[in-house]
Amino acid sequence: MTTTPRPRFSVRAGLAAAPEHDGPFEDMPEHLTKPLQEWVDYALQSQELANYSDEEVERTICIRLRMSPPQDLRGGAPYYWTLTHADGMDLLDVVDAVLAYKVEREVHDPESIRRLGSLLDEAGSAYRVAETWDGLEERVTPGVRDAVRRTIADAAVAPAAGSAADHLAAAWQAAYGRSPDPTRAYSEAIKAVESAAHTVVQPNNTKATLGSMLGEIKNARHKFTTAIRTPSDNPIAPAEAMMRALWEGQTSRHGGQSGTVDETLEAARAGVHLAAALVQWFVSGAVARS
Repeated sequence: MTTTPRPRFSVRAGLAAAPEHDGPFEDMPEHLTKPLQEWVDYALQSQELANYSDEEVERTICIRLRMSPPQDLRGGAPYYWTLTHADGMDLLDVVDAVLAYKVEREVHDPESIRRLGSLLDEAGSAYRVAETWDGLEERVTPGVRDAVRRTIADAAVAPAAGSAADHLAAAWQAAYGRSPDPTRAYSEAIKAVESAAHTVVQPNNTKATLGSMLGEIKNARHKFTTAIRTPSDNPIAPAEAMMRALWEGQTSRHGGQSGTVDETLEAARAGVHLAAALVQWFVSGAVARS
């Protein structure tokens, strides 16, 4: 299970606001540069790779990455210096190439992988070590990430969507940022759908909620249509099922004698993606009143 990082003391104490953007970082944030350079140094010093002489490993990786060492470097080891002093996106390329090279050479180094995985997690990087250990990969696949961004952009210019774009953006940040807040992510995801669906489902109810919208749909399914072909007696079935799953999956909405159960990070992220699909449907007109 994914754990939620501890918020900063200044934020917990109300002395400062949480950073507007604290991850996931798709570039090379300054706070991660030095630790990753140190990891490259550590990985290249592993005993198995150290058995190769005369910078053979470092030279090969530099050649593969088309990286040229400085001509006037004093002290020797130009290829090693080039790899351990890379920065920006070049540093990500180096880390990825080192991982691939170690697997290629059948260097089994779980401690190196553990260290790198921890660094990327703690720094809020958008990347992680692939399960096969042979490179880096996106935490969220680009296609999924870009689809959510497109939905946010579309909702932002659709007057009928209200504040759906703001809520969906907040939900994404709360789900995938450096200090995830599952409860807020799920709550914002629901608000995003409520905003996008309001004018279609309950335009005359100023206090409409996802729950009241589901009641409206239940009593008048024939008044709605969806782009997906469905049985004629329930044309809104796909959207209704998704809305109900999102609504009933919110465990933190009510308290009780047994205590309030907060959403897990996995549930919150699933809820955000479910909400993104629903917002896109309503904004695009895929779900409409007949």
